[in-house]
Amino acid sequence: MIRVLLVDDHPVVRAGLKAMLEDPSEDPGTVPDIQVVAQAADGGAALDELRRRQTLGDPVDLVLMDLQMGAGMDGVSATRAIRGGDAGVQPVPVLVLTTYDSDSDILSALEAGASGYMLKDAESQRIRAAVRSAAAGETALAPEVAARLVGRLQNPVPQLSAREVEILELLATGLSNTALARRLFISVATVKTHLVHIYAKLGVDNRTAAITAAVQKKIIRVPDA
Repeated sequence: MIRVLLVDDHPVVRAGLKAMLEDPSEDPGTVPDIQVVAQAADGGAALDELRRRQTLGDPVDLVLMDLQMGAGMDGVSATRAIRGGDAGVQPVPVLVLTTYDSDSDILSALEAGASGYMLKDAESQRIRAAVRSAAAGETALAPEVAARLVGRLQNPVPQLSAREVEILELLATGLSNTALARRLFISVATVKTHLVHIYAKLGVDNRTAAITAAVQKKIIRVPDA
């Protein structure tokens, strides 16, 4: 039995996901093998629940993690803590299940150590299969996500670095060059150098056009979307 900790800030969504995960009716010939044994509304609560269960000797096999959860700890931060063994948490596989499919979200989650990345509009059978794969130590990617990653590798157009994507995300929040420099602990001159490279790679000449192009190409998503 695969024991799952389900992390999402919407109780109705958690209830629907629990019912779907524990229902094998759409998997002919498959016995029930997934059980949601715990739930949490944000990343911080998930870490608390993992610590509690590990202390009791009742750990989970997989964390099914949303990315954005209101004012609570986000999914990427929680994934990084879980996979890094931070704060007394023993590492377990984390499968991201979200509505977001921008490059920045995908790369951030995978760099944080997520074993897979699935979208909430996927067929239930595919999500259950991803849970099984991730719990077994395999990589589980939605076809759309895999295609985007392959496209990044095959596309000869210069790709934005992780730092450049981070700067774009902050630009989209309206930060000035000075504020960006302070946030990232770099000089204003370094920020300007990054912007020059970003503009060149996106084929634009100003920050508004850069943000627009990045959103259209799904490099970043619209802030607060």
